[in-house]
Amino acid sequence: MRNANHRRRAPGKAFGFVALSLIALQVAGADAQQASPIPATKETPAPAKEPAPPPSVTILGARDAHGVLGRDVRSSTGEDMGHIVDVIVDLTGTVRAAVIDFGGFLGVGSRKIVVDWTALDFKHIADKSDQVTLDLTKEQVKAAPEYKEDKPVVVLGAAGKLSPWDFDH
Repeated sequence: MRNANHRRRAPGKAFGFVALSLIALQVAGADAQQASPIPATKETPAPAKEPAPPPSVTILGARDAHGVLGRDVRSSTGEDMGHIVDVIVDLTGTVRAAVIDFGGFLGVGSRKIVVDWTALDFKHIADKSDQVTLDLTKEQVKAAPEYKEDKPVVVLGAAGKLSPWDFDH
């Protein structure tokens, strides 16, 4: 038999007590996690970067700019000098010279030579079939040493136009 003073708890109050206890444990656990430093891992998100600014845009008219690779090269007297196969730039990205595949027939017996960019004349190229003019003679180009990649570059220039390169880098 039960004591008359003993009260029976209502089911809702017991549930409330358990719920409050669980919430208190969760809060205590969260406080403990916040107190301990989280080691930096690969999963830690990087700080948000500012978006890159939009690129600048320049519009070149179809008559104002032309590709040069593969373009035929002629001397000022109309002699076939070969065709441009590469462009050489210095450490600042400034175009300094062109590599011309010179001589030979259908690639047999040809050799590559390097001419100063200022020795080339691009004024008369309006479309792909036009040639670039070189301010050197065929004899001058024949005497030039052959270009070999990863070797010192000997640049053949028109008289008075070749500017020295800084090789101290």
